Amino acid sequence: MHQALYRKWRPKSFDSVYGQEHITSVLKYEVKNDRCSHAYLFCGSRGTGKTTCAKLLAKAVNCLSPEDGNPCGVCEACRAIETETATDVVEMDAASNTGVDYIRDIREAVMYAPSMLKNRVYIIDEVHMLTQSAFNALLKTLEEPPSQVIFILATTEQQKIPATILSRCQRFEFRRIASDVIAKRLLYIAENESFILSPDAARLIARASQGGMRDAISLLELCAGEGKEIGADTVRAVTGALGREQATLAVRAILSKDADALFSVIAETTESSKEITVFWQELMDLYRDMLVFKTTKHPGLYLDLTPDEEETIRTLSDGFDTATLIRHCTLAENALSGMQRAGASKRLCAEMALLKMCDEKLDTLPEGIVARLSALEEKLAALTANGFTPTAGKVTPGENVMLKRSVKPEEVKAPSMPSDTKKAVRSSPKPVTWWIEAAKRVGEKNPSVFPFMKLSRAYESENGINVYVEGEIGMMMLDTPEMRRTLSELSAALSGTPVPESAFKFIQTGPQDIQKPIDDLPDET
Repeated sequence: MHQALYRKWRPKSFDSVYGQEHITSVLKYEVKNDRCSHAYLFCGSRGTGKTTCAKLLAKAVNCLSPEDGNPCGVCEACRAIETETATDVVEMDAASNTGVDYIRDIREAVMYAPSMLKNRVYIIDEVHMLTQSAFNALLKTLEEPPSQVIFILATTEQQKIPATILSRCQRFEFRRIASDVIAKRLLYIAENESFILSPDAARLIARASQGGMRDAISLLELCAGEGKEIGADTVRAVTGALGREQATLAVRAILSKDADALFSVIAETTESSKEITVFWQELMDLYRDMLVFKTTKHPGLYLDLTPDEEETIRTLSDGFDTATLIRHCTLAENALSGMQRAGASKRLCAEMALLKMCDEKLDTLPEGIVARLSALEEKLAALTANGFTPTAGKVTPGENVMLKRSVKPEEVKAPSMPSDTKKAVRSSPKPVTWWIEAAKRVGEKNPSVFPFMKLSRAYESENGINVYVEGEIGMMMLDTPEMRRTLSELSAALSGTPVPESAFKFIQTGPQDIQKPIDDLPDET
């Protein structure tokens, strides 16, 4: 009968366990110096070597001629454990045997001496599945077992283990294995199994396994099923992953705000019968990598990328600011949650999220507002070289990141033109001289409104005061009943002549309008 590769290539000694040297070195020392504990707890994600190390430890403590803490693998005891004929090594799956009765049987059995080995070893896998009554029954035996009994508990969910059990065990944390380590092992196995495996394919398999050696070897065997050379395309076809190429195309389309390209990416994903959530996870991973590049000084410490991939990520991340990346990550995460709901249209969820990433005005989440404010701050900074100087004198709340016009409002003059032409267009409005001081006083109480007032322009008109405000966000912040009431009160204090609340008219403009001469500003209507 065919033996699965992950079983065939299961390590025969602690030295051949990959990626867990911080654990195997301790276990070897304890075996070599006869200082083994009576109870161990192996914690970690699936496929990282917990059960393998448990079996190796069972061999090592019973080996007739251990070699530097490793089991020899050839003595009678080692062979009996390897072939699973040793009755003194008991493997129990707690997921199938959760009740207290099974634990009671163990309590009775430990009172008897081992029948053929030096030590009796109980390996309880997925121990977190035991019931509370089963844990209670195990407590006393686990604390003071007979001298020739060793318990090895393994779990993927350490947080579910009672503290009373944790305190009685020597605990080891099994880490996810690095992709480079897994890829190296896969290439070694492929060479010995006469598979033709490319380095790129090995790396893709290592990534797909998410740090689990067993999953990686199983995926390698699956890819080798056709007996052909295993390349990157083969791995993508078997796993249903589209690779980073599709995710990169999507990000480039977002940067260029190309909706057609985005719909094309989703259509290609759907028509190729690939799972859209797999593509979406690739996109989220890509955004995570860009966020790391944008916010850390040494991104290589936190990323698992080839040099070419690093350069691609670096180039893409340069097109975003941090606030936008965070907003896109939130949108992607919300979309993935939507895809996982029963009856949800995964394609629609993906397309809606991508369109919101393209146009922040479509996003009503707080992160969307922050991204728009961040873009506004960048525009303000860019204006420094064009008639703006940093605010001098006393800094009011919120003013530290704002800019002040070097040209005073009263100094702005309308372009000269014949008087009849002026009347045909409109009479030149007079700047509101107290507007800057009003902005400062508003900023003292409400710093978030201050920048929008500083950037706006106010002029007297026949019907009251026209306030020209840049952009939709500025209108949202200033054109409110509360702001009209505040401005009416300030007009009385600063000019001596109160202006009614209804006399303030807010007019939305673009950045280009703010810099235009007075007579070129939009009409009141």
